[in-house]
Amino acid sequence: MNITGNTILITGGNSGIGRGLAEAFHKLGNTVVIAGRRQQTLDEVTAANPGINSVVLDVDDANSVRAVVAQVIREHPALNVLINNAGIMRTESVHALPEMLDAAEETITTNLLGPIRLTNAVLRHFHEQAQHDPQSRAAVLNVTSGLAFVPRADTPTYSATKAALHSYTESLRALLRGTTTQVIELIPPLVATELTPGQSANPRALPLSEYISETIHLLQTQPDASEIVIERVKFQRHAEREQRYEAAFQLINS
Repeated sequence: MNITGNTILITGGNSGIGRGLAEAFHKLGNTVVIAGRRQQTLDEVTAANPGINSVVLDVDDANSVRAVVAQVIREHPALNVLINNAGIMRTESVHALPEMLDAAEETITTNLLGPIRLTNAVLRHFHEQAQHDPQSRAAVLNVTSGLAFVPRADTPTYSATKAALHSYTESLRALLRGTTTQVIELIPPLVATELTPGQSANPRALPLSEYISETIHLLQTQPDASEIVIERVKFQRHAEREQRYEAAFQLINS
């Protein structure tokens, strides 16, 4: 992936990792469109970063996904990169029923169905771009998590959706082999954001600026990478391969 000169749609671009990626790509000379549910937070990002565009999007609503993607393509026909970043994380307890099931279903819809819907909505456009210009390049970037590989016991559905998104990303990459669309998985560790209440103050969390900086550096230096695995998350990503899964699981859940 070339990291400049693109037109990029980033879901969940109004906070956390999504906002960090949006601002970094904007500074690199890309046209950036951020999507999120709340107009107020979208406006805060665009006000702080003149030139970034925004659109209200509810990834839980299939009709909204189709309509918003069509709108973005009309307004930004050069759209060639989708970053599926929007996600929610809920703690769950077997002692909190039926609330636990409600949280699980919401998490699956946002974290898994959302990226699948968005990807399907943009792929026809990417294919048409390639037909008109065989030299064009497109990319789908899916933000998963270290928890896809070593889960947190108190966020079972979040961890499961990220594992499923990893699997989907692997399959999508194989399906698109030989086309002009690259598929890249971004695998964050625990990052200091408000994905969960108080997470931004967790001393074990990697500062957001450090995660964004290392991720952008890897994208710059590894343009053909299929996965972006920063140093902090390698102990999760490679735990099973390196035969230390149990130790990693105990550390994550201590």
